[in-house]
Amino acid sequence: MSAQTKEYVVLIIGDADRWWTTMTDEERKAGYAVYDRFGEELAERGHEVTGGAELNLSSTARTIRAGGGPVTDGPYAESAEQVGGFYQVRTENLDDLLECCQMLAELGDGIEVRPVVTDEDRAS
Repeated sequence: MSAQTKEYVVLIIGDADRWWTTMTDEERKAGYAVYDRFGEELAERGHEVTGGAELNLSSTARTIRAGGGPVTDGPYAESAEQVGGFYQVRTENLDDLLECCQMLAELGDGIEVRPVVTDEDRAS
């Protein structure tokens, strides 16, 4: 990775469970088409997707609270908004990556973009 190129994680935050419980098949297909276009747009603009995944329903999560203790069912956060998926993207242009992420936000999900900690970050 060059000094200019950084790795970012694009977190998709929203009510992911609604995709499966309240949306019609047509609405889901239209949403997935936006994600497909997002991936194509990233590639066309020179961003490299290095990883990512759609996450299963938050109800399938298992949680261990800070400090240890028993494993419990469900997500850690007591909120309707959960991380529903993520992309890991390598890019030299954060501003353009954020511009591309606007298309995902238009679906009604929040988007959080964070840089990945590198060995150089740990050394400083």
